[in-house]
Amino acid sequence: MAGRGHWLAALLMLAAPAASVSADGVPLPRMPLPGARDRLLVIAPHPDDESLCCAGLLQQAIAHGAAVGIVWITAGDGFELDAVVVEHTISPGSGTMQRLGKQRLREAHAAADQLGVPRASQYVLGYPDRGVEELLGPYHDRSYRSPYTASTTVRYADAVSPGAQYNGADLERDFEQVIADFRPTLVLAPAPQDLHPDHRASGELARRVLGRRGDSVELRYWIIHARGWPRPLGLRQDLPLAPPDAAAELQWESLPLRADERTRKLAAIDEHRSQLEVMAPLMRAFVRSNEIFTGAVKLPP
Repeated sequence: MAGRGHWLAALLMLAAPAASVSADGVPLPRMPLPGARDRLLVIAPHPDDESLCCAGLLQQAIAHGAAVGIVWITAGDGFELDAVVVEHTISPGSGTMQRLGKQRLREAHAAADQLGVPRASQYVLGYPDRGVEELLGPYHDRSYRSPYTASTTVRYADAVSPGAQYNGADLERDFEQVIADFRPTLVLAPAPQDLHPDHRASGELARRVLGRRGDSVELRYWIIHARGWPRPLGLRQDLPLAPPDAAAELQWESLPLRADERTRKLAAIDEHRSQLEVMAPLMRAFVRSNEIFTGAVKLPP
């Protein structure tokens, strides 16, 4: 009997998903869940980021009675390779890129619906894909023209401010309007170590506006783009997600996901059909046994 129990325990250990660990091999602490009084807002620089980073946490927050929302900073209308594949054209013009943005927003709404996010809490800002960093820098007070859509204003009818100028002042105003409308207690934003400039800038936007407002809001980071991460590519739900080396210095926490939560996360990711045609192995690699987020970030005064 003792031998049988030993083998049974060993088999159970093999069947259980491995725990997520830090770069030095220390198990990550478990992230505390939002409660019934919390209001969780996910900042998504592009349609699909909300599903990759946070689909599991959104499900668990809803299950625990928290209010949830998503704000898409751009419509993802600057991804030319995506347009080439989806539109079957070698040289996508501005009209093609605008159609791609509309398609990606439809997919994002469908993904958010899968996760149970109310439509009233799905916010579109619609600023230029691959231009957010410019808006927070040299184009804060002057107009920016997207090299992809040829637009200088927000062109999406369901945006918070259709017709708003592509500049940092209007972007900050619209983002602050979402904060005032949704009244989050917890905001999830991209980490400064994320390789994509729109991601880094979206995180800076959150820090800038939340710090200026002085509200009692907790800010935590997530990360999507890091060199050689995650590995292996493809759908491996049994494996844990560990922090990338480039952001190892941040204080990461792990959120374990049940099998049904991983299944629903995959369904949300699969709503982003235009992206899957180009990046399916990378996108599905984020359906793991957990999600990772940092501890609370100190906001600027």
